Amino acid sequence: MGIKTIGPTTINAKHRLICHCEAVEIELDLPDGIVDARRCDCSFCRRRGAIAGTISENGFRIVKGVDHIKRYQFGTKVAEHFFCDTCGIYTHHRRRSFPNLFGYNLGCLEGVNPFDLGEVPVFDGVNHPSDRPQNNK
Repeated sequence: MGIKTIGPTTINAKHRLICHCEAVEIELDLPDGIVDARRCDCSFCRRRGAIAGTISENGFRIVKGVDHIKRYQFGTKVAEHFFCDTCGIYTHHRRRSFPNLFGYNLGCLEGVNPFDLGEVPVFDGVNHPSDRPQNNK
């Protein structure tokens, strides 16, 4: 079971995610609340500073602004990081470890202040499993 309330905000089974300028709107299916909320310390995420939740690809629907969504990739170019081309806010990303999963910016959830979460786990993106040499035995 995930996080069902952050501060005064109840996380709805279907919750709206919007960028700062509201050009991008995404509907998330969150029947279990926010699952796997975390930060990452990879070179990109630690600069971005966002807390991300996890959602499957089929629980994620772009409602408006697909033409405003831009993609950024680096390194292995497996992960895809998306942001609004008008206000620059990171909205979501396709995960490198599990490309069928998205991470989404909790700070973009309607009514949510991510500072109300307190401490969240940190994923070790600096020592990502995909960067380790493969054992050829």
